[in-house]
Amino acid sequence: MSQEKLAREIVERVGGEKNVESLVHCATRLRFVLKDDSKADKAGLEKTEGVIAVKENGGQFQVVVGNKVPEVYEAIGQISNILDDSSNKEKSNKKVKGLGGIIDVISSIFAPLLGVMAGAGILKGLLLIANNVGWLEKTETTYIILYAAADSLFYFLPLLLAVTTARKFQGNMFVALTIAGALIYPTIIQLKTEGTPTDFFGIPVVLMNYSSTVIPIILAVIVMSKLEKLFNKLLHESIKNFVTPLFLLVIMVPLTLLVFGPFGVYVGNGIADALVAAFGFSPLLAGAIMGASWQLLVIFGVHWGLIPVFINNIAVYGKDGVKPAATASVFAQTGAAFGVMLKTKNKKLKTLAGSSTLTALFGITEPAIYGVTLPLKRPFIAGVIGGAVGGAIIGQAGTQAFASGAPGLLTLPIFYGPGGQGFPGMIMGIAASFIVSAVLTYIMGFKDPVDDEDTKTEVNTAQAAGTASNKDASKPSAQAISKTDQEVLSPIEGKIVDLSEVPDPAFASGAMGKGIAIEPSTGRVVAPFDGTVTVAFKKKHALAVVSDSGAEILVHVGVDTVKLDGQHFISYIEEGDRVKAGDLLLEFDIEQIKAAGYHTVTPIIVTNSADYNDVLPQASGQVSSKDMLLKIYAS
Repeated sequence: MSQEKLAREIVERVGGEKNVESLVHCATRLRFVLKDDSKADKAGLEKTEGVIAVKENGGQFQVVVGNKVPEVYEAIGQISNILDDSSNKEKSNKKVKGLGGIIDVISSIFAPLLGVMAGAGILKGLLLIANNVGWLEKTETTYIILYAAADSLFYFLPLLLAVTTARKFQGNMFVALTIAGALIYPTIIQLKTEGTPTDFFGIPVVLMNYSSTVIPIILAVIVMSKLEKLFNKLLHESIKNFVTPLFLLVIMVPLTLLVFGPFGVYVGNGIADALVAAFGFSPLLAGAIMGASWQLLVIFGVHWGLIPVFINNIAVYGKDGVKPAATASVFAQTGAAFGVMLKTKNKKLKTLAGSSTLTALFGITEPAIYGVTLPLKRPFIAGVIGGAVGGAIIGQAGTQAFASGAPGLLTLPIFYGPGGQGFPGMIMGIAASFIVSAVLTYIMGFKDPVDDEDTKTEVNTAQAAGTASNKDASKPSAQAISKTDQEVLSPIEGKIVDLSEVPDPAFASGAMGKGIAIEPSTGRVVAPFDGTVTVAFKKKHALAVVSDSGAEILVHVGVDTVKLDGQHFISYIEEGDRVKAGDLLLEFDIEQIKAAGYHTVTPIIVTNSADYNDVLPQASGQVSSKDMLLKIYAS
């Protein structure tokens, strides 16, 4: 599907562009805020080709599309006015409150910066390595130029956050940038550096270093956007375009330096101190908890609450010890997806797991989680365990992050600090996460989806049984024989079960024909009458026999057992074989099939029931092999 076609499909299924309050995107998700969530067709979106998953978290309607999200986002901008704030003036009264509202704000502010932040972080990490191994000295102009490219985003972070926060709260972006610029203005920085006593009309100003800070500018722009709306409402149109910005600058710059700045810095430092204390108390336990829980936080979208913490720690301490442990969780889910790729026999799942593994290695785990590990359940659990193991190793090693960036192979340099301390522990931790998760996934197993080919075989079994008998003119033809009454002996020993109780709609509904089911007590299938084998499935889980009078019987051992790919079955027949009533056709291991998670209840179906007047059961309770089971009436 082209990105434009996918964009149109997504816009239509979220209720149309008039139902979209706002849209931002992160590394893999389109994050919609909708005016009316009930207008969105979530089920339809989940079935749309190109959509990996749909989640509703934090007041956002999130559509996961994977690495192509920037192209899809751009395509949405081209086919609609959703990205044009001025064209979407009819705003809803929908307010997202509580934790959901906080997460919505944080994700909207930081998501647009993730790409450039990752690129700058990688470059910064590579420069750290180059300096540590002696390739580049910090005094060399080459290093200075490259470091300026890597560090400018972090140094001028308040300016970038001013833009994204102003967009989120519909404030004047240029006024927001000017306020942020004042915080890192050279003379203000000089006052702080020299320790000059500073006041504003006699009110003491506690100066802080605002480069690389997060909270102060966000608070300032939120308040600025509220005041801007108030002034625009009160002032006359002839003057508000220049008087409102004047008032905002005169009020907000001093207010930020006096209140929001120190408050934000103290709050950020407090959170950083708390996390440092947690890792100081038990780095092994804290690392294990972070490694196990990070992808759980990602699923619910609440991981955004920790992104500012990571950035603030690097700004305050020059390093962060929380992010490395979270990285273990990324490699753990990567390993789980790799384990699925190795174990599955489903061609489509193997391809999806392989591509998701490659993507996850570079830090984008949503395709692996939503497309592979989470739907299969056990692999996701294996990933959580692997993440805990790797996180514990990383935490105990004291690994630190020295720059920001999405965790992945390319961003490993950000964890290489002075002398490489803690970096070996990082490598050991992510390797352990990957290997443990992959091995556990392979050992624990999962319910392997059926290939499309197998699904068609399963659904069309009745049709196959009816037509296979015509392949060879030398075999009895059900259509060529005049139908007569037919007695069907029980092909299996066990307990009679009504067909409607079989946990498979295709059988229970009677769509595949009339019949009965048996919960087997022994793993043997014998011929129900004299006749010819018309279908002997290569995966051995089912067979069909046509009697000399034309009755076609399907014996299907268990439900969904096609997924076992022939394991626990032994077949003694081939298509075209002549059999007599009571001949052994198939053996199967009941306990092993149950242990693999499958029902063993066995439908016995007259696949050409429509050619007969009626099919009536002749037994109840326990039935032995060769007991009368069904009577087929021709008239």
